[in-house]
Amino acid sequence: MKNALVARILNRVADFLELKEETFRAKAYRRAAHTIQLLPTDIEEYAKKRKLTELPGIGKNIAEKIEEILETGQLSYLEELEKEYPIDMDSLLAIEGIGPRTIKILYEKLKIKNLQDLEYHAQKGNLQKIKGIGEKKEKRILQSIKFVRSTLGRRLLAYAAPIAEYIKSRIEEHPKTEKVKIAGSIRRGKETIGDIDILTTTKNPKEIIDYFTSLEIADEIIAKGPKKAIIRLEDGLECELRIFKEDEFGAALLYFTGSMEFNVELRRLARSKSMKLNEYGLYKNSKRIASKTEKEIFKALGLEYIQPELRENNGEIEAALQGKLPTLVREDQIKGDLHIHSIWSDGTETIETLAKAAESLGYEYIAITDHSSSLKIVGGLDEEKLQRQIEEIDKLNSKVHVFKGIEVNIRLDGQLDIPDDILSRLDIVIASIHSPGREDMTERILSAIQNKHVHIIGHPTGRKLFRREEYPLNLDRIFEEAADNGKIFEMNANPIRLDLKDIYIKKAIEYGCKLAINSDAHRLPDLHNIKWGVKTARRGWATSEDIINTMNLKQIKKILKNNSSGVRAS
Repeated sequence: MKNALVARILNRVADFLELKEETFRAKAYRRAAHTIQLLPTDIEEYAKKRKLTELPGIGKNIAEKIEEILETGQLSYLEELEKEYPIDMDSLLAIEGIGPRTIKILYEKLKIKNLQDLEYHAQKGNLQKIKGIGEKKEKRILQSIKFVRSTLGRRLLAYAAPIAEYIKSRIEEHPKTEKVKIAGSIRRGKETIGDIDILTTTKNPKEIIDYFTSLEIADEIIAKGPKKAIIRLEDGLECELRIFKEDEFGAALLYFTGSMEFNVELRRLARSKSMKLNEYGLYKNSKRIASKTEKEIFKALGLEYIQPELRENNGEIEAALQGKLPTLVREDQIKGDLHIHSIWSDGTETIETLAKAAESLGYEYIAITDHSSSLKIVGGLDEEKLQRQIEEIDKLNSKVHVFKGIEVNIRLDGQLDIPDDILSRLDIVIASIHSPGREDMTERILSAIQNKHVHIIGHPTGRKLFRREEYPLNLDRIFEEAADNGKIFEMNANPIRLDLKDIYIKKAIEYGCKLAINSDAHRLPDLHNIKWGVKTARRGWATSEDIINTMNLKQIKKILKNNSSGVRAS
């Protein structure tokens, strides 16, 4: 499956085109890459059937580029661009506040080609010679370089999980394989992934190892033994396959799912009961008493079954001993999406198209929440434009209920950029920060919480994985104030945000806050982001009762009405 490779190369072409200020062409490549990245099926199947141009955003020219990538693993057009600008785009684009145009200036003025060059010139104070980069921004760049170095080699969950599923499906195709499971941090739903772990059972280990290491997705064989092999994929991600006997599989799955901290605590519990636990089973007096399934091992230890997402040694073992584990929210319980952008701001689809897509997902309702007026760069809505959108929604004939909403910007002074009398006409108001600074932004969010027209605080900590750390915030104050005012926190399911993150979800719930798992969709494929939000919510111990959009239409209308009155969501 070469979806990830194709998307990565097309995105890189887009980066270079932005650097060359060919904005329109860059957007075209970016759209095509996004389509392929979220494609649930193998892009090669479309190529074989000559149906690439049937995919959204892929025309004849880009289709030809995709065919070249699939055939050769490379793209000659990208190589030409890289010769023109010999720059390490991956590392430089990872730095907060640096985009393709800034990279071009840095290259032309200071010959900066990579992270090392950037760090050298930042430490020397040379970046301040560039227009738009002052002392503060230079310091932020140095901080961002340190942050980026700490994340090197990791991938987004939404990027790695589909690759793991593809490899799993290929192993399952072999007639000699029996059970096949993805383990490790992917199974736990961790937001970023270091590598892929897959376990299987078979009576023909050598044959399966040979088959695994010969997969076309393998770029290099790192290790190959009788029951274990590691391959490196084309993008550098590593995948490890381990083979176990059927009567060992439960213990192996438990061990290799992790986390390490969870495993250590589980082994300590076993020792306290005069038992021994390892990847082959649970033993009492040298006799193996449980190993075939995880459930039987947990039961033998006196524990409720602990869902993989909870296995972080964050109190779950104690809760399992007491029979107090939560019943975690499931994706099939989500009845609507309360944060969606349309062509009225920076989305790509009409409201009618979005409503039909929501109907196909089985939703009862959606909210159209385009950006507000101060975000000119994304075509934010002013009062006149918002009124016209309201009228369009009122005329819409849809089986899915469409809430009239907006995503307003929280200004530097904590005020919203749409007047209250306009907000009062809307069903739902999401308040978000889109102009972050490094100063503490607690007061800005508290001010939004105190506005009676605000329902939801959007992507509350502002983080972007691999790009930007979270804002400085006093979350205890924020959660307490939100609970008192009946405000809801978003669990933004955009794979690069996943904001709130798991530990903050747990804390928000402890304060009595409610959450909404939203896709923040800008294109139709983005609607499927919800699954990553559910994964993260599960890691945060969230139940369906904690998530407002597990409620039906009648219930959600009541929640939104009470929310505007400052009543606790319940």
